[in-house]
Amino acid sequence: MNITIRKALKADCSRLLELVHGLALFEKAPEEVTVTLEEFEEAGFGENPVWNSFVAEINGRVEGFALYYTRFSTWKGCRMYLEDFYVDETLRGQGVGTLLFEATIREAQEKKFNGISWQVLDWNEPAISFYKKYNARFEGEWINVSLSKEQLSASGFSQIVHD
Repeated sequence: MNITIRKALKADCSRLLELVHGLALFEKAPEEVTVTLEEFEEAGFGENPVWNSFVAEINGRVEGFALYYTRFSTWKGCRMYLEDFYVDETLRGQGVGTLLFEATIREAQEKKFNGISWQVLDWNEPAISFYKKYNARFEGEWINVSLSKEQLSASGFSQIVHD
């Protein structure tokens, strides 16, 4: 098997989005992927790119990726946020994930980030075991909170009572 780990190119976006859909299916939330290919390309390769990615190319086809961006913590400074880390299920257990993850770690080191953070579902035991090999710290006390595009555009936010 010929594995190449490299930075993603705009030409990879269609395949990356296919893999994102595979990840969402694995995470039991396929309906949650609403980004269009155009939005995805613009966010990664447009005038103001907000994400970067490493891809694992195997025999000429992208089969995995690690997509990340820079976030700023008022407590820790600049850190990398690993948004998605995925390898096609047919290729898991063959070292592809290790190569991608370690390329991501090297990138964080080279950019002098003060750390990397990410999320893992509490039922994803293979991923949890993988991260434990790196002595990752698991933080169970934080609750994820979000507003959707629909919620952001809903009327009534100006009527919220401030204490």
